[in-house]
Amino acid sequence: MKQKKKIGKMLVLGAAAAATGIAAKKTYDYYKSKKGQKEETPQAENKKAYFIGGGLGSLAGAAYLIRDCSMPGNQITIYEGMHILGGSNDGIGTPEKGFVCRGGRMLNEETYENFWELFRTIPSLENPGRSVTDDILNFDHAHPTNAKARLIDKEGNILDVKSMGFTQKERLALFRLMNTPEEKLDDMTIEEWFADMPHFFTTNFWYMWQTTFAFQKWSSLFEFRRYMRRMILEFSRIDTLEGVTRTPYNQYDSVIRPLELYLRKQGVVFAENCVVKDIEFAQGEGITVKALHLKDYGIERTVELSDRDICIMTNACMTDSATLGDLHTPAPEPVLRPISGELWSKVAVKKQGLGNPYPFFGDVHETNWESFTVTSKGNKLLKMIERYSGNVPGSGALMTFKDSNWLLSIVVAAQPHFTNQPMDQTIFWGYGLYTSEEGNFVKKPMKDCTGEEMFIELLHHLHMEDKKDELLHDVVNVIPCMMPYVDAQFQPRKMADRPNVVPKGSTNFAMVSQFVEIPDDMVFTEEYSVRAARMAVYTLMGIKKKVCPVTPYFNDPKVLLKALKTSYR
Repeated sequence: MKQKKKIGKMLVLGAAAAATGIAAKKTYDYYKSKKGQKEETPQAENKKAYFIGGGLGSLAGAAYLIRDCSMPGNQITIYEGMHILGGSNDGIGTPEKGFVCRGGRMLNEETYENFWELFRTIPSLENPGRSVTDDILNFDHAHPTNAKARLIDKEGNILDVKSMGFTQKERLALFRLMNTPEEKLDDMTIEEWFADMPHFFTTNFWYMWQTTFAFQKWSSLFEFRRYMRRMILEFSRIDTLEGVTRTPYNQYDSVIRPLELYLRKQGVVFAENCVVKDIEFAQGEGITVKALHLKDYGIERTVELSDRDICIMTNACMTDSATLGDLHTPAPEPVLRPISGELWSKVAVKKQGLGNPYPFFGDVHETNWESFTVTSKGNKLLKMIERYSGNVPGSGALMTFKDSNWLLSIVVAAQPHFTNQPMDQTIFWGYGLYTSEEGNFVKKPMKDCTGEEMFIELLHHLHMEDKKDELLHDVVNVIPCMMPYVDAQFQPRKMADRPNVVPKGSTNFAMVSQFVEIPDDMVFTEEYSVRAARMAVYTLMGIKKKVCPVTPYFNDPKVLLKALKTSYR
């Protein structure tokens, strides 16, 4: 009992207030109540805005310029090096060749404050009079997550993961970390913090937390601490993933397409297949963008900015250099030259305060993992997985095979998962964190495997190998996707390695991505991109309206008490 009191005291140490602040569901009412109040609108008539990169951060930034700054859409240009928008929010494919999800972006109703607020003003594509937020939350409430097969052992047994599995020493170390100031954690890894506690990495908690968020032992202690504090609500339900909010379709169809259509209707200019090769800054101490040097469909040209214009850059992308295979071909070894990280490295040497990309893009052996997407005729396999797991498609979130050499997990979403998916096809995806390891059954490293070989390895872990031939007969395609930098944002770093959204001394330049610094928030989320975009636009445009704050659940005694009790389950 004394130990519990000690940990409880550590949890609330330094808490600024008992109140939780504005929760995400209350944020909607808060901003609705402010709607009638007058706010100064900056003069945007003679301004132009240039976004580098066509991911969620840039699209959200354009929406904020239109909605909150009254900037005409035709004065906003978004440059994207690929032929398609969305960045890491993807979902493409055809019924004939199969579909691809490089990954899944899980949402959270309680902690994605700016995401939900923005998408309440973006019209639904399928339901007139409703918003994208309405679509997602209505769908999620009708399809609640309650994973019944979160961890599975090598014998095929579904494990009871109610207990986190901590020793008392591990509890103390975990809660001590959550109350340690970040300035003491420069360049540290998770493994270093638990160096004398190897058992920690065999607990139910670690297997579930690691595979839910894609952490590794060598990941940044900064980020692990931020996740623990920001997602303290999820600590008590990590075994069921009840806090996961799912979109009706993949994130490209559910999030990017409606936002893109809204922006196109507003007249925003999209320049696809156009790479920004360099940024030219004005001479002197400040940070003022004067020109952008482009390669537009292979033709080099320059765009000059006036003193009134603004430039917002995606300084890096975690799905850079991703490669795709197919049923009979492994994903090719990537050309290790991240386009967005390359531009970041160019500008970082020109001005102080623009961060340092090298800790994030220096070691692909630590930052890669591989996903695979299975497209099948009929629903035979999905029905077998449903009977095995106890979850209908869309209700189970992750299933992790904890003894897999690849640390294999799969996600079976509600069907259909694509808007162009036929009713007689089913789709699911999975991923492995250890791509250089030899499979338990297919004796090859994951990175060298074809889609068929990954499928066979999965069937063995499901103990369905006796059905291999008939299940393979139904397969349209299994598409492996190697992503060399997908975990780059989790790499150990110094606080100064990530630039501020608006760097000190900037007059017209900002950066948005998973590689900028936002105190208290956590990377690898949709919210991070949207929050960064809102911060960038409001600061550069002089908007007085506040960005939705990070909801301080870590300061809520009720939430902390529940987390404490969970640690003893």
